[in-house]
Amino acid sequence: MNTPTTLFTICPDTSPAIQEILKKLAQVIRPPEKMGTTEWAEAFRGMSAKSTATPGKYNAGLTPWIRGIHAALDDPAVRRVVAQKSAQVAWTDGVLLNYIGRRIDIDPCPMIVMFAKEGGAKEFNDEKLTPMIEATPHLMEKIPIASRRDKNNRWNFKGFPGGFLKLVGSNSPSSVKSTPAPVVCVEEPDDCNTNIKEQGDTITLLIERTKTFARSKVIYGGTPTVEGFSAVEQAYKTSDKRKFFVPCPDCGQESVLSWDNVKWNEDPNINHEVYGHAVLDSAYYVCPHCGTVWDDAKKNRAVRQGVWRATAPFNDTAGFYINEIYSPFPGSRFRNLVDKYLTAKHALDQGDDSKMRSFFNSQLGLPYAFKSGLPEPDVLAERVEDYDELTVPEVGCVLTAGVDVQHDRLAVIIRAWGPGEESWLLYWGEISGKTMLPEKGAWPDLDALLSRKFAGPNGTQLRIRAVSIDSSDGQTSDAVYTFVRKRMSRGFMAIKGSSVNDDSKEIFTTPKPSVDLNGQQKSVKFGLKPFIVGTSRAKDIILGVDANAGRIKLEGRGPGRMHWYKGVRPDYWEQITSEVKAPASHSARRVWQKKSGVRNEALDCEVYALHAARSLKLHLWSPARWDQEKSTQLQMDLLSTEAPKKPEEKKEAPVARDDFFNAFNGNNSW
Repeated sequence: MNTPTTLFTICPDTSPAIQEILKKLAQVIRPPEKMGTTEWAEAFRGMSAKSTATPGKYNAGLTPWIRGIHAALDDPAVRRVVAQKSAQVAWTDGVLLNYIGRRIDIDPCPMIVMFAKEGGAKEFNDEKLTPMIEATPHLMEKIPIASRRDKNNRWNFKGFPGGFLKLVGSNSPSSVKSTPAPVVCVEEPDDCNTNIKEQGDTITLLIERTKTFARSKVIYGGTPTVEGFSAVEQAYKTSDKRKFFVPCPDCGQESVLSWDNVKWNEDPNINHEVYGHAVLDSAYYVCPHCGTVWDDAKKNRAVRQGVWRATAPFNDTAGFYINEIYSPFPGSRFRNLVDKYLTAKHALDQGDDSKMRSFFNSQLGLPYAFKSGLPEPDVLAERVEDYDELTVPEVGCVLTAGVDVQHDRLAVIIRAWGPGEESWLLYWGEISGKTMLPEKGAWPDLDALLSRKFAGPNGTQLRIRAVSIDSSDGQTSDAVYTFVRKRMSRGFMAIKGSSVNDDSKEIFTTPKPSVDLNGQQKSVKFGLKPFIVGTSRAKDIILGVDANAGRIKLEGRGPGRMHWYKGVRPDYWEQITSEVKAPASHSARRVWQKKSGVRNEALDCEVYALHAARSLKLHLWSPARWDQEKSTQLQMDLLSTEAPKKPEEKKEAPVARDDFFNAFNGNNSW
């Protein structure tokens, strides 16, 4: 291999300063070496005593599966590398750091590594990256690690000839969005923010930084969490799904190491509180083909002969699945794994599934199948009733709407409400058109829909009394505010979902002070007030948190029942069940999470329509008040073929939200 100083001859009489400049120039202009990541690591990588129990020269043979991942990282045909993994499989040290080191040394370019939190990025620098640089002379030559004041040696930024390495947290939108780079890596994608300050999914935002580069590389590496909600699981499903096949030392047949084949003996004379009759030290592995018993040493020898094989077609994504059973490290012996499993099973038998979730995720590298108790979409679809879209099936109903705002469309739910918040879906659909400009694109069509009359029984004609419109997206919020501001007297509200994903926030609360300002930067007395929606509590009511709760599970007639018209757009059923209150990552607390790859606009709109109903305090109306509402609607039909016209909006003075409540709870007939 050529070193930088041998690209051209430096005259011995050249001054030291000029010699240093020429050396740095050689580093920049020399062509990339034909050297793969594994070859580079075994030739140059040093292992620091600060970060490993086995310091010294790097040895890829200890964890042989990483060679195949290195090859995919080096392959220009592979645009994405996805690793669905357990703990203790040398991902960070063996894969990520080696690839970063090789790129810095012989194929430099800008690189970004994203962690769930900024603290994780700092730990990576202190505990992994800096020790690697200090132990690897080839990297020490390029990164001024010894100079604490050098702008190219900050904890979150390492500059080197030809590129840089930037470490960011997924909770910082400016860090994620600001820098283009051909190589980006996401550490533990399941822990990253799914919506960074209402600006979108952080992983998507990071990947966008690679679009201008012809030879980009996107690297995912992480432990899956809950089945159906895991970003790692979803990414692996789109890959060629490579698995590490290990030949049996006795029969030669290959298999993927699975927990199903880990066994242990039992002694009836032992009756441990946690382990029962299990003899932990007897744990072993059984070949699924010939039944041969493997101890830890035999398993480790077999793994060294393993090979990656794709189990799905390749497009541009190489996916790798690896679990802790493959690991040769002392803490991953069969005995230790059985200990963790039996401990988790004991806790599960006591009603605590947190340890079993951790075992599936951290030891097996598998998502945990959390049972939500939600009805299947096709089961819900069978419960449609015989009434038409945009018609009110009962006299005495009050209409509200919920609107979710996307950049190219508006999703709309309209519901009719009766006593006990029994409700009937009148409309689910989307209005196509741009939404970032006020009163243009999709907005006039939305106004036409929400302004119309809806036919009910006995010739009744009803209008929508309250509308909640999502204003959380900063790019569309001005358009929402403009739209709502002109229609406040009709019960239109700009809303935002609560940033706190728990049950403490009420569905409807009095809004914060006005966001409208006059010329003296003081709030206008009757200006626009954004409403904060307790989305978690609303979803608790609609979907429920267990098998015996949730309005969508209730059938027949009565309080809380939800009804749907025949001919509901088919995507409604999947979207209404798109979220589950599942355990948060590394926590026993359950929070609402969206299934991967499923849209949830219909559920959001249902939440907003419920918020609009709560703004009218319909849940507090007495039977007498509902009777009065029914009587008023029938009288309106008898006395007039058309409901009384409202004064022109431009002639009306804006009214405070409390005035709406008084009007809606009185004899207002529109």
